[in-house]
Amino acid sequence: MVGSSFVDRARGAPDDDDYPIDDAFPRSSVARALPQDSAEETPFQQLIRHWMNERHAPDILPGQEMLLGRLLDHISKQSSDVELLRADPDSSEEEHFRIMLVQTEVERVKFVIRSYIRTRLHKIEKYARFISATPGMHERLSKAELDHAQRYARLVEYHFNQTVLQGLPLQQRSLEEDVAFMPPMTPSPDKLKPVFAHALVDCPPVYLPDGTATQWQKGQISLTPYYVVEHLLLRGEVELV
Repeated sequence: MVGSSFVDRARGAPDDDDYPIDDAFPRSSVARALPQDSAEETPFQQLIRHWMNERHAPDILPGQEMLLGRLLDHISKQSSDVELLRADPDSSEEEHFRIMLVQTEVERVKFVIRSYIRTRLHKIEKYARFISATPGMHERLSKAELDHAQRYARLVEYHFNQTVLQGLPLQQRSLEEDVAFMPPMTPSPDKLKPVFAHALVDCPPVYLPDGTATQWQKGQISLTPYYVVEHLLLRGEVELV
């Protein structure tokens, strides 16, 4: 029977009191069920870390297609197994209660996935022209994200030309103008934005805006411009909080 392993696991599970559900995501029942890359961090915990980094970073971070794919595949299988167990006429009321808890946890995972994707989409549309003109940014996006950014940039440029620029003098019709004391026509990520960085390991020395060097110990949280910790974030040595 498809999903029998899930049914056996659910029916053989101890009482709910033996599995307290924290307010935090990482110890949820779904997180425990997911395969682990390491002893410390499950795929769901990895997603939460990337989600928080993406929300706090002014720049677009490398996408996590493989991680999302694994989580979505697991959610699909988990949901299918839950439906099979719900349809089982031999399921007790206690088993249905456990099913409800699993479904709640699945919805929590789906919420994080949706929020992560929406955050990236917001940045992609905000910096669409910058992304299209910067080859180094292309490798951070999936093919679908890059296609969307390029189409969105073309639409915005067409809209500006049709509604505003064609009515201006010829020398003022460019979207590449950089006028002093005015916002740029093509916005780019503000890497001077301050962020809170939490050191996950003992970090190598970094240089602050005043030129002084500092070294963060594991567990230390510091407020610093984003560009100071960007390379540490991309290496996974810090997380944004």
